[in-house]
Amino acid sequence: MAGVGPFTQDWEPVVVRKKAPTAAAKKDEKAVNAARRSGAEIETMKKSNAGTNKAASSSTSLNTRKLDEETENLSHERVSTDLKRNIMQARLDKKLTQAQLAQMINEKPQIIQEYESGKAIPNQQLISKLERVLGVKLRGKK
Repeated sequence: MAGVGPFTQDWEPVVVRKKAPTAAAKKDEKAVNAARRSGAEIETMKKSNAGTNKAASSSTSLNTRKLDEETENLSHERVSTDLKRNIMQARLDKKLTQAQLAQMINEKPQIIQEYESGKAIPNQQLISKLERVLGVKLRGKK
């Protein structure tokens, strides 16, 4: 009986398995350099549409064109000529400057200037304040 006794060892091979690198780890610059040093095989592929956004741009341009066709007017409504004349006339009748009128309605002087030049987008609350302070009806019939 060979191999039986106090000094007999029954060894079984132990297998240690390393996890395969993930896709992200395979692309990592350090991992690629380590693979090059160890002489491992490295596969490179050239992507055909790399750096271009052709698919996205074609669908975007279609959506943009469609939106442009649906939208008629791309500008905001501005203060009417009648309203700006009425505000200016009422202010001058009260002998107020634009700055004084603005202070009376708790707004910046620039707002009054924009309304009187016709550049402002009409705000009904602000027009109501102007009517109250100036004592005239600015919109609709007098």
